[in-house]
Amino acid sequence: MADRPGKRVLQKGNVAMAEGAVQAGCRCYFGYPITPQNEVPEYLSKRLPEVGGTFLQAESEVASINMVYGAVAAGVRAMTSSSSPGISLMQEGISFLAGSQLPAVVVNVQRSGPGLGGIKTTQGDYLQSTRGGGHGDYRTIVLAPWTVQEMYDLPFLAFELAEKYRNPVMILPDAVLGQMMEGVVMTPPGPVITYEKNYIVDGAKGRPARNIRSMYLEGDDQELLNYVLREKYRKMELEEQRFETHWTDDADTVIVAFGTAARISLSAAQRARATGLRVGLFRPITLWPFPVDGLREITQRVKRILVVEMNLGQMVDDVRAVLDPSVRVEFYGRPAGGIPSPRAILAHLQGQGTDKGEEWADKVGEAARHYIWWREGELKPRETSPVGVGEAGDE
Repeated sequence: MADRPGKRVLQKGNVAMAEGAVQAGCRCYFGYPITPQNEVPEYLSKRLPEVGGTFLQAESEVASINMVYGAVAAGVRAMTSSSSPGISLMQEGISFLAGSQLPAVVVNVQRSGPGLGGIKTTQGDYLQSTRGGGHGDYRTIVLAPWTVQEMYDLPFLAFELAEKYRNPVMILPDAVLGQMMEGVVMTPPGPVITYEKNYIVDGAKGRPARNIRSMYLEGDDQELLNYVLREKYRKMELEEQRFETHWTDDADTVIVAFGTAARISLSAAQRARATGLRVGLFRPITLWPFPVDGLREITQRVKRILVVEMNLGQMVDDVRAVLDPSVRVEFYGRPAGGIPSPRAILAHLQGQGTDKGEEWADKVGEAARHYIWWREGELKPRETSPVGVGEAGDE
């Protein structure tokens, strides 16, 4: 970043990401307001008309993702953004985009859950994002920024990869990154890469008509589509693994973390080194495809892995799955707005940490008893007799 030409300005993460999308060629945005990502549509509502683009606040998240489908089918770079429960509503549309092999960028500025949850930060959507989220056998490339600079930079990569593979790409920051302000150089990280779009529906004069679809009823065509998608995903896994390391050359313990949790973990590793512990950081940039090769290479020389997440343990399963069982893998996390501190991570590294859930279990007062009904056995099983339709049951 130091060598990049341009003025360094103080900017909020959501705004930096929105401007990055515009400079990457995004000309259509469809979305629906939800905290903590509202600065994205607010900014784009003013910015896109300045470059001849289109902004539309849809009536729902379901409408938003399907409007994106229409725009990218016509050949326009388009995106949407939302936050956790809103992204859940978009899952069918994302599956349609993947099945139809259409490029789109989806931004999820995560908030806490499950259910309605709240506006506090979290990384609870890792599994939803990296496992497809909607129905069917499909994958989305998932990019995880950890600075406001990457909030600006990653839309360039996201649109490039979306068009390269004709596939949805998700950018997965959390509420902290969306709302925080940092110095950022808002000039493109490199040339804007585009790809030929010989699949779009832009009029059939002089050529055979095109039909974009994800449903094939002839013979084994639907099965064949899934095999074609599988080969594409394998190519992604081979070519698109991205990660970053800090102090791993001499480390005997490596923290694996992404996003805001990685920022905090870097501070924890720095404190640990000041005490004589040789601790490094491995930061996945692509959450899918997960950077298997880089992590395996590092674990050939380390004794211990600590996965730090702002959830109750999601990425840790991917870490355990790709490493030799002989590698010691530990986990430390805080869910639903709880943010790990460098001090708490350091305590865990030193063998002095405690599980926050276990601490709180002993402090729950009478006012919160309904949250722990399962501990008290307050719901008792009872026997009832089956009855016919329309008849009253045993009260």
